[in-house]
Amino acid sequence: MSEDLLSRRKVLKGLSMGLAADVVLRSIPLEAAAYAHEVIDTEKSTQATGYLPKFFTGNQWNLLKALCEAILPADADCGGAVVAGAPEFIDLLTSENPEWQRKLGGGLLWLDGICKDRFDNSFTDCTAAQQKEILDLIAFRKNAEIDPILVPGVAFFALLRNLTADGFFTSKIGIAYLGYQGNEFLLEFPGCPPVPGL
Repeated sequence: MSEDLLSRRKVLKGLSMGLAADVVLRSIPLEAAAYAHEVIDTEKSTQATGYLPKFFTGNQWNLLKALCEAILPADADCGGAVVAGAPEFIDLLTSENPEWQRKLGGGLLWLDGICKDRFDNSFTDCTAAQQKEILDLIAFRKNAEIDPILVPGVAFFALLRNLTADGFFTSKIGIAYLGYQGNEFLLEFPGCPPVPGL
């Protein structure tokens, strides 16, 4: 294994292992998230097949992309989570974090299972109305208090929602959407502008 791949792997493993499941971006330095996006962009541009999932299987990968799109869809102002590379971001970090592998992999299985129980279809084969019905159930913690069957789904969706937002808002598209200009070096501090009318 090359030294570059080894160091990259160590960085990603350290990044993903140091995160608490419920506190995502607050624990990831922006530079580390930018590095993860750089790794993904490099793989997309250098491989003919583009990005190949590191953890999620084909069906799980398609489900993950559908969920990311449902969480942050594209709109007239900007591309959504899928265009920003949030699924790749989640997959790359999850590939190095056994706890997330269990929570996200198990959550995807749970989601497909409950869809099959209720609608006789996997999530991706459900109608848009059926998908919305399930997502509305697991999007709110109060629903898990009413129906204990939803507890794993609510926990899974909370983690996925945080990771999707982190993947989006640390991407080039997400940073541009926020209008972040970066830190600016000032030679002097000009102070506050004068108050009008005084």
